[in-house]
Amino acid sequence: MVYVQDINGKALMPTERHGKVRKLLRDGMAVVVMREPFTIRLTYESTSFIQEVSLGIDAGSRHIGVSATTADRELFSAQVELRTNIQKLLANRMELRRTRRSRKTRYRKPMFDNRRHDNGWLFPSTRQKVDTHLRVIRMVMDILPISKTTIEVAKFDVQKIKNDAIAGIEYQQGEQFGFYNVREYVLTRDGYQCQHCKGKSKDPVLNVHHIESRKIGGNAPNNLVTLCKTCHKKYHKGEITLRFMRGVSFRDAAAMNAMRWCVYNSAKDEFRNVHLTYGYITKHTRIRNGIKKSHTADARCISGHPLAVAQTDVYIFKQRRRHNRQIHKCAILSGGYRKLNQAPYLVKGYRLFDKVSFNGQEAFITGRRQSGSFAIKTIDWKSLSEGVSAKKLSFLNISRGFLISNKKSLTNYNKSTNE
Repeated sequence: MVYVQDINGKALMPTERHGKVRKLLRDGMAVVVMREPFTIRLTYESTSFIQEVSLGIDAGSRHIGVSATTADRELFSAQVELRTNIQKLLANRMELRRTRRSRKTRYRKPMFDNRRHDNGWLFPSTRQKVDTHLRVIRMVMDILPISKTTIEVAKFDVQKIKNDAIAGIEYQQGEQFGFYNVREYVLTRDGYQCQHCKGKSKDPVLNVHHIESRKIGGNAPNNLVTLCKTCHKKYHKGEITLRFMRGVSFRDAAAMNAMRWCVYNSAKDEFRNVHLTYGYITKHTRIRNGIKKSHTADARCISGHPLAVAQTDVYIFKQRRRHNRQIHKCAILSGGYRKLNQAPYLVKGYRLFDKVSFNGQEAFITGRRQSGSFAIKTIDWKSLSEGVSAKKLSFLNISRGFLISNKKSLTNYNKSTNE
């Protein structure tokens, strides 16, 4: 799939006519804007026919699922991995700065007042995730004419859990449809693991069990617990005894919802025609259409076209830090000197996390030495070499904060990253 922009940079419908694209580039009628996703910009005035394209965003704290679809076909599919080391890096920075109090150093006047937080302030780790969600939406809108954006703000609706009298069109789907909301919350709260055997039974089927009877305790989340099918059957046969107490807090769910609602509200302010949905609705759509679960499959269901022909090539975006502001190493060398922590901006023409080709395989530069020796790894973080010469590398693409690769299937990739 080649993504196309007009002469003014406005997104047009993509094309798979690679021969025509090569001819346009050869004749100077188009220029390359991005290598991944491969995007060209026309250098002449052109007419355009634009279809309705819906964008689905499966928001999350570790992964983002992205899918842009028409009524019958998926035009773009991606899985984005977010950074999870922000809090650790901030803690390290605070520790390094506090050590200055025990050393005789010059007084530095405060550069800015950071003692107050404005309304809407978020922790830096949360703010970074929110900004990445918006950045991904902007990127897709740069390459496709998106007419509608739908964001999954949470797996469940806490308000509907507290007040199940709230009505909506979803309750017209049957008695069990409304229960998906509470059930999905309980499964998420318990980490999709049997709370009795902790996964020892190896039974992949999970049930939601009522601690007290349904007539007495109802369907409130604090009366529900996750059990595998094996333990659930053993309990009702009287073979095992469960030791659970009612009463579970919504604290974890509220913390996750804070980030997701900020994503939705910020997107609504910046983009047009933005809508929200919940994970239990997405799950109901996926099961009803017999779709295997993945972040990209959920995003396709969120976009409103679950039966659109899925993309065989899925983009993988792995976020990495851009800068390392620590100037010196912590260890003090002989003579009272500290070794520089930062490498030169360019080493043999390469920067950190640049994409290269090594022995016909795509890889990323993860370490550099001034001698011209590089450490390189694949997108799933498998090491190819800890010291390869720059002469054996071929430059492919610069780093822009994301490691980008294209996968035929996410199954093997997710399996390798989980290992």
